Amino acid sequence: MEDFWKHAITETVLAALSATIYSLFVSSLFAVFVRAYAPSGVTITIVNQILKCAGIFVCTLIFIRRERMLFKGAAAGVLALLLTTLIFGCIGGFRLTAFFLAELLLCALFGALGAICGGRIRKE
Repeated sequence: MEDFWKHAITETVLAALSATIYSLFVSSLFAVFVRAYAPSGVTITIVNQILKCAGIFVCTLIFIRRERMLFKGAAAGVLALLLTTLIFGCIGGFRLTAFFLAELLLCALFGALGAICGGRIRKE
């Protein structure tokens, strides 16, 4: 049982860290686009959310293995969101809004969906 927890924590942290790194990289590329074309604030928020959810989905698809994949994927999604929010908060400030709760649930959902898809695709 101890071996399960070690693997579960490793998979969850790897998925969350890779999703965070992906989100930071893609957001920095998107910042160049924002600087050049100056889209509206709503557009920026929606695109950032789509990019973050896509990163969480793909990273949990890659890193989360079969056993208890739903919970590990959801935890990885929430952890990735918290890490990304912490890093962006240190860089440019952080405002806690009601949208954050919806974002938390959405990231947990995409993490769980990615883990389920990855578990179904893989033959272990």
